[in-house]
Amino acid sequence: MHRSPFPSPSHSWRRGGPMALVLAALTLAAVPATATADPVVRAGHCARMGHLRVPGAELQQTACLDELTTAGTVASGHTDPADWAGLTPKELTVPNGVPGIQIDGYFPDTSTTNTNHGWNHDAQFVIRLPDHWNGGLVVAGTPGNREQYANDRAIADGALARGYAYAATDKGNTGLAFYRDGKAPGDAIAEWNDRVTQLTRAARATISQRYHRPPSRTLAAGLSNGGYLVRWQLENHPELYDGGVDWEGTLWRADGPTLLDFLPKALRAHPVYAAGGEGAERAREAMHAAGFPAETEFLWPYHHKVYWDLTQRIYREELDPDFDGATEAGTPYCATGTPACDTDYDYATRPEEVRRAVEKIALTGRIGKPLITLHGTLDALLPISQDSDVYARMVREAGRERLHRYYRIEGGTHTDALADVFPDRLRPLAPCYREAFSALEGWLAEGHRPPASGTVALPAGRTAVASANDCSLDTGGAGGTS
Repeated sequence: MHRSPFPSPSHSWRRGGPMALVLAALTLAAVPATATADPVVRAGHCARMGHLRVPGAELQQTACLDELTTAGTVASGHTDPADWAGLTPKELTVPNGVPGIQIDGYFPDTSTTNTNHGWNHDAQFVIRLPDHWNGGLVVAGTPGNREQYANDRAIADGALARGYAYAATDKGNTGLAFYRDGKAPGDAIAEWNDRVTQLTRAARATISQRYHRPPSRTLAAGLSNGGYLVRWQLENHPELYDGGVDWEGTLWRADGPTLLDFLPKALRAHPVYAAGGEGAERAREAMHAAGFPAETEFLWPYHHKVYWDLTQRIYREELDPDFDGATEAGTPYCATGTPACDTDYDYATRPEEVRRAVEKIALTGRIGKPLITLHGTLDALLPISQDSDVYARMVREAGRERLHRYYRIEGGTHTDALADVFPDRLRPLAPCYREAFSALEGWLAEGHRPPASGTVALPAGRTAVASANDCSLDTGGAGGTS
């Protein structure tokens, strides 16, 4: 949910390093359409770069790149590896050979949490336009509270290698104090949805300028909070998209379950389980009852230390700031019984206005375009039984099951880098996402319906490289889940 704790490269380029110098030299306002002398640029590579204007952008900077994937953008300074640290397995193949145009910029906004490029301005975006375009567009919002480059390895690389244009937004607010944005509870998360819609429309218009026609296909893709955004867009703006892939999206619904239901239970039970003694077995049973799967016990210490407490406090502060009065985002790791302690948070007993705040961002299951959902069975942050199992049921109850495929990925967890730490126990979801993306393409273009919803078994005899790059979604007709 929040920025990965895994080690990552320096952020120094953001605040006036080589990236800032490159972009400053390429500001559109300073580069008239006739400024390029290279006939190759005029004829094909980066054609019409000087004419491109992103509708609604307050600032934009354009660069002609020999490589739009992370195989080139890391070295050229047109991505931020810190944004995507920990999200993909280390052996995930990085494609290359995608020249084209990158546009960085931002839309008008009043918040200032995103420090990329030294702008200190939110609502930042990136748009990438390959020279060899397949006619499609992939749009993504970021996972957790990360910035606009967070999907570059997990989503953008694969999309660009297939010839898609790509656009991503920082969602309008970033960082662990994202809840400070907005005027009322729920506003900061609600802005995420608006910013994805805004960027989708702007990117489609920009594509029309570059290629002289609108995209023939627009797909939404995202993981974690980004997966939530895919769900919301296909429910609320199906006219903008042809389909989407939801990679373990966060579930929000006023009646629950949400993370505000199961994380406090984990904060209460896990310390008792970890301490051992006569209460340990009952505490483990309580963890399982809260939704945390059996066989994830080896992941609990890490998640207790890194994710559960912080995630509970910052999202509770966004949706229920009155719970702890003037205190901002609670007291870290407070013991049960401490006044206004998130360990004792009980969503069901909170005032009606808290439910109204959640309702502002809630999902319904009423998707209007084809959606493929993936979720790991060993997810120890957003337990599958409390999230995607529920969302699949919501889609079914809304009468939209024909538009949905749901794959429960055996051995997958929430953060793919953990599969590198526990290769004998976990598998990454990144290759399954790429397979799902291919399945969605076939579904839309050729009417080839993807494999039936169900559980994707963990393959035998895996190697690290194969595990990071191969996945079959064949469920053997196992069917869906309740």
